[in-house]
Amino acid sequence: MPGLREVVLEHLPGLQALADEQAGHKLAPEVWSAKEIVGHLVDSGVNNHARFVRAAGEDGLSLPGYDQNAWVSAGAYQQRPWAEVLTLWQAYQLHLAHIIEHLTPAQLVHTLSIGGGEPVTLGFLAEDYVRHQLHHLTQIPGRVGA
Repeated sequence: MPGLREVVLEHLPGLQALADEQAGHKLAPEVWSAKEIVGHLVDSGVNNHARFVRAAGEDGLSLPGYDQNAWVSAGAYQQRPWAEVLTLWQAYQLHLAHIIEHLTPAQLVHTLSIGGGEPVTLGFLAEDYVRHQLHHLTQIPGRVGA
């Protein structure tokens, strides 16, 4: 599986090729636009950033989940210019890639549970975070290279 840095660099050109109008288009009122999908990926990054850092320093944590829809709504990504949403996503994901790349083998085996779920290792969480990015990036219609 590619690392987070590779995912960002691979998908960025296709995302940058979307016009603001395309990025804001909603297939249905309850379906997220590209702006909202990428905004959700920023929100996911914020929540996982705290998990990565806290779990790196302490084994056996129990951390809360978060309400994705409430975060996307509060972020009002639909009302922001696409270039701003995309720049925020790119910068934040590259920061998280840097953090993940510097986790030690000892830290990667630390465990944590999220939202009352079963414990997972920090290594699993980091890999799952990349899978989550890929899952949502493939949902964006009209990206070049899609």
